Amino acid sequence: MNKLKTITYALLSIIATMATTSCADWLKVDLEDSVLEDKLYENNDGYFAALNGVYAKMNETYASTLTMGHIDVMAQYYNVAKNSEHAYFPFANYKYSENEFKSISDNVWTSLYFYIANLNTLIEHCDASDSKLSPVYKPYIKGEALALRAFFHFDLLRLYGPIYSTKTENNSAIPYQETSSKSIQPILNAKQVAEKIMRDLNEASLLLKDDRIIKEGVMNGMGDDPNEKTLLRYRQFRLNYYAIQAMKARLYLWTGDKANALATAKGIIEENNKHNTFTWIEKKAVTTGNNPNYIFSTEVMFALYNKSRAKTYEMLFSPKADMKNTLYFKGESTAEGDLLSKLTYFYDDMGDLRRNNTWTVEELTANGQGGTTSKHKSICLKKFADTNGDTNFRYMQPLIRLSEIYLIAAECATTPEEALPFINELRKARNCVNMELPATDAEKAVQNMVWREFMREMIGEGQLFFFYKRHAAEQMMSGTEFGKSNAWTGTVTALEGTYKMALDNYVWPLPEAVEANRRAKN
Repeated sequence: MNKLKTITYALLSIIATMATTSCADWLKVDLEDSVLEDKLYENNDGYFAALNGVYAKMNETYASTLTMGHIDVMAQYYNVAKNSEHAYFPFANYKYSENEFKSISDNVWTSLYFYIANLNTLIEHCDASDSKLSPVYKPYIKGEALALRAFFHFDLLRLYGPIYSTKTENNSAIPYQETSSKSIQPILNAKQVAEKIMRDLNEASLLLKDDRIIKEGVMNGMGDDPNEKTLLRYRQFRLNYYAIQAMKARLYLWTGDKANALATAKGIIEENNKHNTFTWIEKKAVTTGNNPNYIFSTEVMFALYNKSRAKTYEMLFSPKADMKNTLYFKGESTAEGDLLSKLTYFYDDMGDLRRNNTWTVEELTANGQGGTTSKHKSICLKKFADTNGDTNFRYMQPLIRLSEIYLIAAECATTPEEALPFINELRKARNCVNMELPATDAEKAVQNMVWREFMREMIGEGQLFFFYKRHAAEQMMSGTEFGKSNAWTGTVTALEGTYKMALDNYVWPLPEAVEANRRAKN
């Protein structure tokens, strides 16, 4: 397959619009095989099309598998029945030898390296001596391409790499693909991959140091200039300067560098407060009966534009589906103190905006043998339900949000007293009472608070599994059984209702073809 075909296949699902149809400012690219790659890059629009094609293709992997679907099931959020009939059974039980898992893993690996290949071709054209790309747009095109390359490699590292520590950083992880060469690159160790990710993020940061989002905000809408490129607007839907800094904070924390993670997180918070770019969601925006904002979109630092989000929601969470295909919380009531409801253990404040507005009790259908059916009440997530309104968040698929930055700062703070204000700032935004430090074991209590808030914030966004992996957690709150949680003791623990996790389950096996090639070379 030549380079043009690689790019043009990615362009098949280019984002056509953002909030209005006037956003469709992409180049229509001739898809015949005879068209040379250089034609794509003969003007600015070709570069825009190549980059937007990657953003669009991301929906195929991040709309479900690496956000609200498989990876969240592996974080034990949901009540996946302990039998082989539930569609997500192999993922809830880490059955890596099952064909269902192998198929998903192969697709993730192939897709992410496919995106990376397209980005590498784009980056090379940006740097070519005869590049036709305007200097006005180059910082955005190349900066976002480098940041996306780092983003994909980081997720590959978090999936297939080891639980990162000084003892495992030299363990083999993944290849780092940084050229358009079709040759198979060697598998690097985790530390080498992390260093290359940070290198790309640092370069992207420099290129986007003057990103318009810093002083002009997210700009979700067309400006007065009809000739202005959408590349320079809708900055929430692109890997912007703030999101790149957030990625750096994530990576520092992943590698155990808490000092730099804290400094980066505090820098983001300070810069954001200065310019008021991302603001905590207003209570009335969530509780309104007209297009409620369950995504808390004003806080989202990076998201995909996913027009199929409602379809994915219906597939995963809809009460119309068979229970064996549906993701839901165990319980029949959202009432306070219901000991049979996971909500009782998942949230600690009845006023929490995340509790009372994004969950609903539904009757799910269980189809039995012989055509029999039965109804069972369950608690269903409506965070991603279609609002049917002409809003900027209707098709938003969050990937990085402001609350994560506050939780990184809290986790990495040098004292419990330094950490607590970051936690309470988030809780205030969620309409929750402030937490207080206990007289003893304050550090453990803070870490437990961080874990709890992270669970609540990231549901449907594919981050909790990586949180557990980073902490090498041997227990996690179960989706099928649950009870009162104990204080943080270095890993996530609970007195009852926990899933006992084997540490090996945090590392996805390399796809069989990749592993076979690695063994052949060794």
